[in-house]
Amino acid sequence: MSVQSTVSNWAVLTEQRLNELMPCEDNLQKEIFDACRYSLLAGGKRLRPALCMIFYHLCGGSADSAIDFASGIEMIHSYSLIHDDLPCMDDSDYRRGRLSCHRVYGYSTAMLAGDALLNRAFEIMSQPLSGVDPKCQMKALHTVATASGLYGMVGGQVIDLALEGKSCTEDQLWKMIELKTAVMIAGACESGCRLAGADEETAKAAYEYGRAIGLAFQIRDDVLDVTGDAALVGKPVGEDGESGKNTFVSMYGVEKCNELIAELTDKAIRCTEAFANGDELREIALWLTDRQY
Repeated sequence: MSVQSTVSNWAVLTEQRLNELMPCEDNLQKEIFDACRYSLLAGGKRLRPALCMIFYHLCGGSADSAIDFASGIEMIHSYSLIHDDLPCMDDSDYRRGRLSCHRVYGYSTAMLAGDALLNRAFEIMSQPLSGVDPKCQMKALHTVATASGLYGMVGGQVIDLALEGKSCTEDQLWKMIELKTAVMIAGACESGCRLAGADEETAKAAYEYGRAIGLAFQIRDDVLDVTGDAALVGKPVGEDGESGKNTFVSMYGVEKCNELIAELTDKAIRCTEAFANGDELREIALWLTDRQY
């Protein structure tokens, strides 16, 4: 089975579970359910939950209920996209090939939909998971909470906003992207190990793998914003340059960015040596390097 098929299969399972975990509700707050579902079920690679589940199984995990924890990670990712698109952030009108949440439901409802998805994620990830050791679950939960908060995704977004329209140093750019994008992907990888009760050395290898592909993932996004096909990317290209955002392309140029992606991919592949069956992880790293969307 190809790596694309593996990730696609996990995406399908995640999509099905997300549909169940975020139900339709015909009540006074119906609009917030609709807005959450609009963004949560809009498709996408579902990379973060796939990585969580792949590492979970690599480390010996077998509980079917672990998909709920992985789905919670995708809810956190979806909330961040809703907030990223808001006028006070990136001010993006399109996401995944269609109107962004605030363009359909309005600014206030979109902001609350993001809040609701974040809270729903932790409701789900903290509930008892059949077949998962509660102590392992708590470690995994702590990993995701840290990766998505002040020392991770939220912190990176703050740096991004503070530097917008200003020149930044290489160190500032790398720190921004590490926190905003890479740490959450790394956290998804590590959390799968934690759920399965893996040792510290294994969890660290998973984190470093995720950090490397996360950085490469964002650099690839920056390149696609310049060279990509809007129909494949799912949103207009060139927006980062027009808005004065600091990107790897603006710092290094496309050719150097491709070199950095190759270096980070090699680093990720070296991290897979900690896993007895790491072929799939190596293939994922290479696949992400060449993606066109």
